[in-house]
Amino acid sequence: MFVLACAGARAEPYLAVQSGLRCAQCHVNQTGGGMRTPFGNAFAQTQLAANRWPDGAAGWNGQLGSLFAVGGDLRAGAARTDVAGSRRTDSFDLREARVYLGFTPTADRLSFYLDHYLRPGSAQNREAFVRYSAADGSHYVKAGRLYLPFGWRLQDNSAFVRSQSAIDMTGPDRGIEAGWDGGPLSLQFALSNGTFGESEVDDGKQVSLQAAYIDPDWRVGVAANHNNQAIGDRAAWALFGGLRTGPVAWLAEVDWIEDRSASPTPGGKLRSLAWLLEGNWRPVQGHNLKASVEGLDPDRDGGGDRQTRLSAVYEYTPIPFLQLRAGARHFDGPSRLALQNRRLYFVELHGFF
Repeated sequence: MFVLACAGARAEPYLAVQSGLRCAQCHVNQTGGGMRTPFGNAFAQTQLAANRWPDGAAGWNGQLGSLFAVGGDLRAGAARTDVAGSRRTDSFDLREARVYLGFTPTADRLSFYLDHYLRPGSAQNREAFVRYSAADGSHYVKAGRLYLPFGWRLQDNSAFVRSQSAIDMTGPDRGIEAGWDGGPLSLQFALSNGTFGESEVDDGKQVSLQAAYIDPDWRVGVAANHNNQAIGDRAAWALFGGLRTGPVAWLAEVDWIEDRSASPTPGGKLRSLAWLLEGNWRPVQGHNLKASVEGLDPDRDGGGDRQTRLSAVYEYTPIPFLQLRAGARHFDGPSRLALQNRRLYFVELHGFF
């Protein structure tokens, strides 16, 4: 059985907070992102969808025999963008197509995992690692190409806390990771080559550390990352948490970044602050209303570039493994930068298995 006791591509951490489960229970990667476990596929069929398969219909658990597992995500959608003082633009996009493959020669102990991104753009490998864990899943070590542990692994990589920290599901790194996931405490430590944006370089090393306390009704965590590069060091810290209040699940995160590589003055630091508050309300099964407010100050030394973003998204999952999303985002920033003062409206169809 291919269960690595891990956290979706494009994760939705509010589901873990809402259900009181660990992210690790539904997805293969210990720190988030990627293929779903058999439990995750069962959750999608019985807890996410408004309508279940008819009685007697075969369910999907991702398994191909006892050794192999497969999965995938495909997102397609349309968007309209209104930029202040500019012409309105409309677009149709294939936003994501990726496949996953797992191979477990030793049940619950030794596993190999591949996350391959197909489109849009050129195909590329996102994650590829070997993982060895304790029989009870309480601790593990993995090596290869990894997503780094840092804060909430959100579905939206454009969220300020993900784009500003530059640690998300578009920029994996090559290295090793060790973790502990026993009891209410979850710990991860990673040592990797070092990244700059989406480019992996080998002129430094990157250290990541994350710790979280997980309760069925709430959770809180801290994370730190230091990226030592020849072009200048970069350090980031995060405080994040989640809370369940009845049918509403709350997520919050605050990131602080100090970046010598982006400083306009030699030897200086560019200090940035990003934060997120998000609420998710499931009035009935299959329906979710997501609202969030975000802030970004990309230059804490007085650059006058503060930005905010307000989002409202409706998610409807009519049947297992198919979701419709529609939303609007309002961006507000410096008046001299037209693109930071825009309105975005979108619809998206997400298929997964």
